[in-house]
Amino acid sequence: MPKIIPLSRISKALKRIKLVTFDVDGVLTDDKLIYGSDGTEYKRFCAKDGVAIKMLQANGIEVAIISGRESAIVRKRAKELGINLVYEKVENKLHALNDLLSHTKKESQELIHVGNDLPDIILFEKVGVSIAVKDAHPAVVKRADLVTSTAGGEGVAAEVCMWLLRTQNKWSFG
Repeated sequence: MPKIIPLSRISKALKRIKLVTFDVDGVLTDDKLIYGSDGTEYKRFCAKDGVAIKMLQANGIEVAIISGRESAIVRKRAKELGINLVYEKVENKLHALNDLLSHTKKESQELIHVGNDLPDIILFEKVGVSIAVKDAHPAVVKRADLVTSTAGGEGVAAEVCMWLLRTQNKWSFG
């Protein structure tokens, strides 16, 4: 069962957010690894997430990727979306987070991390708001401040974007 967080605390925390970090597999994709017979890797991204990430950036909120895997496809998608803060093949996500904080001059409480699997838990303990996707590992859901109503790869970034921009009074779509 997810922990119960007072809405007023979450709202206050969301108002401070200046940077959102996303895991990739199971968050921006559907957590499936697909390989062609020639070894080519395929991933499926949600177009709504791309629009949402651009909206975050247009509203002054930086976006970063912290992933345990390395993938040319992820680098290509990040480039398409103007995400310059990409950490791949990360064995210890906390080290990546600390480097990101140092590089961006942000405080940990100004960050959201969106994750789905056990390596994300360490980041949940360090950021201002932790978000698990609907189909995340149960231990991740238990430690998250918020849980999306969408599954990984199905518009998670779009949902997070809407929550964040609405809370910061930057959402203009009703």
